[in-house]
Amino acid sequence: MTEQSAFRALADPTRRQILMHLSTSDMTIAEVSDRFHMTRGAIKKHLTILEEGNLISVRTSGRERINRLEPEGIKSASQWLNHFSQFWDDKLGALKTAIEDHEQKKENNND
Repeated sequence: MTEQSAFRALADPTRRQILMHLSTSDMTIAEVSDRFHMTRGAIKKHLTILEEGNLISVRTSGRERINRLEPEGIKSASQWLNHFSQFWDDKLGALKTAIEDHEQKKENNND
């Protein structure tokens, strides 16, 4: 799966909430469903999208499917975002320097 699948999964607030719940413990579909006011089928669709994005894994235990947060999937998306975070940090740092230089020049001209 691509990073695009991960970002598609993260785009929905319900799926982000599901990830928050799974960050505390592994859960069955029923356990996840109990935390939301929507059908079990709707929750299953959200879980499928999260699995396609490699943000969760699913294992079978008897008749139940146990959903588990996959930190590596989150890490991949986070690393991609951090690339752009560094870009903005550099740009904002340059802007701060330019403003400080401008203010210093104004002060020197007023002396």
